[in-house]
Amino acid sequence: MMQARLFHAVIVRLHLERFFYGEGPQTTPITLNRHRIFILPTREGMLFASVIAIMLLGATNYNNSMGFLLTFLLAGFGLMSMLHTFRNLAQLTFRAGFGTPVFAGEPACYTLFIDNRSGTQRFALTLALDDGIPARLDIPAQDVTRVLVTRPTTSRGYLPMGRCTVSTRFPVGLFRAWAYIDLGMQCLVYPTPALPRPLPPMHASEQLCGEIYGQGMEDFAGLRQYVPGDSPRHIAWKHAAHDRGLLTKQFTGEGTMQRWLTWDDAGPVDPETRLSLLCRWVLSAHAEGTPYGLRLPTQEVPPAHTPAQRDACLKALALYNMES
Repeated sequence: MMQARLFHAVIVRLHLERFFYGEGPQTTPITLNRHRIFILPTREGMLFASVIAIMLLGATNYNNSMGFLLTFLLAGFGLMSMLHTFRNLAQLTFRAGFGTPVFAGEPACYTLFIDNRSGTQRFALTLALDDGIPARLDIPAQDVTRVLVTRPTTSRGYLPMGRCTVSTRFPVGLFRAWAYIDLGMQCLVYPTPALPRPLPPMHASEQLCGEIYGQGMEDFAGLRQYVPGDSPRHIAWKHAAHDRGLLTKQFTGEGTMQRWLTWDDAGPVDPETRLSLLCRWVLSAHAEGTPYGLRLPTQEVPPAHTPAQRDACLKALALYNMES
């Protein structure tokens, strides 16, 4: 007898945990079925039920057949609305998309895909993370819909999407059906960039390989904006004479100037302030167009100048002292 009661208590607790918290992160697509969808009357639904109860009491008291007819008609209408509210969520499949990297302080963005394989369009769905802004949408029949959900960020590193609540009150708002999904997605959060500061000085690098900067020796490759430290013999003086500003000639196959953004250059401040300053320098160096590298106490990113280089440097800053 005690074992049966204990087993019953465990089952009840598991159902309550699913009701309040969901089933935790999952890496596979999630299809909403009768085990995942919960439904309860809304405030309007409770008021509607109260009106039906009063009408039933009045029809019984006066033995009024028309009162009974109207009462049961409205009750049937309420039950049908409950069925349609449930079916508005049933058999929808949610698949993980991707998390778009952001800077701390910006909303973290997660992309989900909702697969509606049925021939019925779904209306007035709401998706919301626990601390995010709700996203409202309709889903066409036989279609895959892409939806973006967000949540605020306060610090760098990987931020899990967490639990997302999918809910609807369609068609008349008497009932609210909802389900919890957690697809185990993460969003990479970069440090907050510091206010603009001058970049550290550049250093002459060894000759870079032709695969990156082209073939040949001393072949003219184009012009770029002048930055302090460029050799005077590489300045396009003819352009300067025509008031076109200072431009620097670039050549393939020759030694190139490059920047190193180092931990020590960020100054004797706390680690998070250093990371914010290095984040600003990475963005400024990338916009400048000069090859740059990043040196941290635990990691080094070799010099380059590509979007992938910027992303690699920002990721190294975001995960500094966080990876196991």
